[in-house]
Amino acid sequence: MGPGAPVLDSPQMEQHTTALSNDLQAVTTDVVRMLDLVREQCRLAYDALIGGDMGAVARCADLDERVDGYQEELERRILTIIARRQPTARDLRFLGGMYRALADIERAGDYAVHVARAAQEIARQPTVERHPDTARILQVLDGMIVETTAALAESDGDGARRAREMDNEIDDLYEQVQRELLNRMIEDPERINGAIQLLSVVRYLERLGDHIENVNEHVIFWLTGERL
Repeated sequence: MGPGAPVLDSPQMEQHTTALSNDLQAVTTDVVRMLDLVREQCRLAYDALIGGDMGAVARCADLDERVDGYQEELERRILTIIARRQPTARDLRFLGGMYRALADIERAGDYAVHVARAAQEIARQPTVERHPDTARILQVLDGMIVETTAALAESDGDGARRAREMDNEIDDLYEQVQRELLNRMIEDPERINGAIQLLSVVRYLERLGDHIENVNEHVIFWLTGERL
């Protein structure tokens, strides 16, 4: 309880604790839903970029509006819970960590939309050669989001660390693709425009992975108090 807060008797304290627990579980459920939506956005970006499904672009953008709505509603709810329930220790770390995680999840969704829309531009230029490692990056991202969601839902710090480490493979693939595309441009100037577009795509994917990595760092902070 904060300064000036009323002293609660045992039944009141029990009711307060139950209400706070319910609030925290509801926040967890909706953050998980946000992550599930971003995972679906990544699948749609994959369908657009790798599968050539241009209908997936609009569906990806539509989901982004839902992710934005979750962020706005959850930010308000978290602040209300802190004001009304005055949580302490781990519960307060959870709410603070989730509040910061919301922005990272929302930005991850934005990058998925960027990839889908870039795929639409690339599809208009059949001479642009895809890079096979972009598919692998999207596959790693899918697994990373699955691990992140499970770590959050199950309060699993080790799971959050495993998910966070998956970003290392994404970074390695990004650097490898970047080198190969730069060599492609040097060897054949006529391929510069296509290579630049693909560079943008892998950069979006790399940034998406960074934001999911950040979410896991917020989960680890909530569970351990450790800042990474």
